[in-house]
Amino acid sequence: MSEKHPAPAKRLECLSMTGYAQARLEQHGWAVRVTVKSVNHRFLDLKMRLPEGFDLYDLRLRQIVRERIHRGHLELFVNAEPGTAAPLQVNKELAQAYLRAAESLLQGTSAAANVDVVSLLRLPGVIAGLNGAVPEAIEDQEKLGQALEACLREALTKLDEMRRTEGKHLVAELRERLARITDQVDQVRGLAATLRPAFARRLEARLKELLGGTSIDPARLAQESALLAERSDISEELDRLRSHLQQFTKLVDGAGELGKKLDFLLQEMHREANTMLSKTPGVESEALAITGLALEIKAEIEKLREQVQNIE
Repeated sequence: MSEKHPAPAKRLECLSMTGYAQARLEQHGWAVRVTVKSVNHRFLDLKMRLPEGFDLYDLRLRQIVRERIHRGHLELFVNAEPGTAAPLQVNKELAQAYLRAAESLLQGTSAAANVDVVSLLRLPGVIAGLNGAVPEAIEDQEKLGQALEACLREALTKLDEMRRTEGKHLVAELRERLARITDQVDQVRGLAATLRPAFARRLEARLKELLGGTSIDPARLAQESALLAERSDISEELDRLRSHLQQFTKLVDGAGELGKKLDFLLQEMHREANTMLSKTPGVESEALAITGLALEIKAEIEKLREQVQNIE
């Protein structure tokens, strides 16, 4: 008997919070239409519009949305009508009340007392059955609820398809920017290794200028240049920045709900870039090059943050 192997787990994908979808369904004698619009938001903000009298389905429909969507501002529009021509019902008592009111207004005037039947039928409440109403029978209510749920699930599936497509484009852009930042970090690391001799040259020139040509103790000069280099050392910031980049890439590869996690990492990366700028003083060519690269890294991080805001 052959050994059965468990099916591989389905890989999660990165989802955008922007999308639009519409689904139509005819089931149990009802024609249902559900429209969903989604944009980015810090948490799930659901606005649902149901036909009049459909409030009893509000909670169950919201629960379905919460099971599928976890972040974003969603606008949900539900429309339901009888699938076949519904019998019209004339509210005769209300129609007669309208007639009596009209006759009362016409008394004592010279206006003709002819009543337009079509106009009478158009008055509010005279005709019932034009719009779908919730059935009175519990069984029929449940069938309508099943139709609403099925149409909503179909709309959410279509929405996920669009969000998944947008998510793939976002991930591709994120990877490009991550690769660019990684290359810039490597360039900064190479330049930082040349700063110590540059600090020693600048310190020696400055001391000679101040001392008026007096000889300088080489050991003391080396000590002071080492202290200056230590205060301007950015190796720890570069190590942390590389670690954040690796975590960022790992999260993107794993996908799932990662928008908030990525945003936190980008805040940390932005902090490291600022520290590099503050610890790289001077006008040496190497220091100026590091400053330029750090500014480029900050710009890339800002662009990453804009894109991450749209990831669930």
